[in-house]
Amino acid sequence: MSITSPPGLPRSLDCPEVPVGSILAGSAARYGGRTAFRHGGAQLSHEQLWRSACRFANALGAHGIGPGDVVAIHLPNCLSYPIAYYGTLLAGATFTPANPLLPADDLAAQLADSAAAVAVTCGAASGTLTSVLERTEVRVVLVANPIGELPPGAVEFGAFYREAGDHRPVIDIDVHQTLAHLAYTGGTTGRSKGVRLPHRHVVVNTLQYCAWATGSVPARTADGELVLDQVGPADEWPVRLGTGVAINLTPWFHAMGTIAALNAPLLTGYSVVLHDRLDPAAYLADAERLRVTIIGGAPALFAALLAAPDFATRDLSSVRLVTSGAAPLPVSTIKVLRERLPNAVVAEGYGLTEATMGAVAAPAYRSGLRKPGTVGVPLPGTEVKIVAAEGGEDPLPTGARGEVCVRGPQVMTGYHHRPEETAAALVDGWLHTGDIGLLDEDGYLSLVDRKKDLLLYKGYNVYPRELEELLAAQPAVAVAAVVGRPDDAAGELPVAFVVRAPGYADATAADLMATVNDLVVPYKRLRELHFVDKLPVSGAGKILKRKLREQLPATDA
Repeated sequence: MSITSPPGLPRSLDCPEVPVGSILAGSAARYGGRTAFRHGGAQLSHEQLWRSACRFANALGAHGIGPGDVVAIHLPNCLSYPIAYYGTLLAGATFTPANPLLPADDLAAQLADSAAAVAVTCGAASGTLTSVLERTEVRVVLVANPIGELPPGAVEFGAFYREAGDHRPVIDIDVHQTLAHLAYTGGTTGRSKGVRLPHRHVVVNTLQYCAWATGSVPARTADGELVLDQVGPADEWPVRLGTGVAINLTPWFHAMGTIAALNAPLLTGYSVVLHDRLDPAAYLADAERLRVTIIGGAPALFAALLAAPDFATRDLSSVRLVTSGAAPLPVSTIKVLRERLPNAVVAEGYGLTEATMGAVAAPAYRSGLRKPGTVGVPLPGTEVKIVAAEGGEDPLPTGARGEVCVRGPQVMTGYHHRPEETAAALVDGWLHTGDIGLLDEDGYLSLVDRKKDLLLYKGYNVYPRELEELLAAQPAVAVAAVVGRPDDAAGELPVAFVVRAPGYADATAADLMATVNDLVVPYKRLRELHFVDKLPVSGAGKILKRKLREQLPATDA
């Protein structure tokens, strides 16, 4: 089938055993002066980024930071970020991403758990960082874009590495053992856990994603650095290597951001413009002006774009690929995107921090079969099975709902300092994801819900995503989320939180509930619906259902 054999592309990849720094080294060699990232009026070419990252790596080495040490990057997306990221990995140290909006206690917990020795922050977030230093092992604080005076003992980011040599450090990196990332889970259901990802995992997952999205295979430069050769035909993958343009809002501290929006653009030679915040009008104006070829992000981005008046009028004919991840994309949204962007492939993907980023993706080539409501098929070298949600390892039959399990070279080696949780999550190489899904006869994965989000109403399973899809299909609904309210008699009652779509201020909870409840069996019916101005989301765009559950006792019907 074309699903498993994309035109001209092998189903398995021969991935060179190189460290993550080879991604940047290869992009500098191949794309040189082409802009890699632009932010405001400043930009970094592939070559400039390589030289700056080498300087940063050498500066770290001069301060005794290398293999075994952890560098926390506590930054929003900015040009300092890729310099610090690649410089850390070129030095042999481990990168741990920290959301700059983390509350002080959560930041302190991550820095302490990771034993970070260096923290790179920015002026706007430095106050939170410095307030928790005494609870951490951080001994070097670097501040990008400082506001006013630097905190005591801190060093300005550029000054830290400006005088260092721009040669590549000679570091012995075991790609299978040396940690590249110590990434922390999103914390949508509880305290974040550190995920251990060696260099090999990061390189392989970047290659899996890029090969699938561009019709390419891994290759090496004359010096042995990592590059891609695009072997897929142009009529299937019309955006050729070194020509793509994108706007990025996906935070680089998130797994999807680090792999798909940082490593992948360098490997594929994309030019990326960074936006600081989601401003739909500004995004659409830049998309038209820059002739962007890909639009990628979480469902929250697409909900905002579809609600913007400019979405119907801007010239978006240059877009050839739309990718979505981090959370399920409503089928109704996919339908509108396909109608509005007829030149583009709309492809969802699925992954999680424990799988470096990606495990499953819809075909990105034009003739590929894409099934709305599914997230695609396993990436090259990846296996997926469905097992009973109650426990067990035996695969369930095609079409049966159960827990999604993933096995592949991108699956984590384990949780940091959490052997019991590692043993529960990893069984014979299979990662138990905690997601409920099913596989169809063609091997396409559909996600039903999070195992922890599953509601039990009088012993019946109620999947919030089913109700969320029905709500999202209503014109009056911009976005919706469903959680369970504990109930002594029934167990849990489905409760919806809804953001009204523009122009539907008169929409009533009773009418929406009646419309949805007419479409489901009685035990799945919504029992409450509350209108809110916005839903709480993580930096990566995932709805924080734990926050909604916290609102339940105080919410008026």
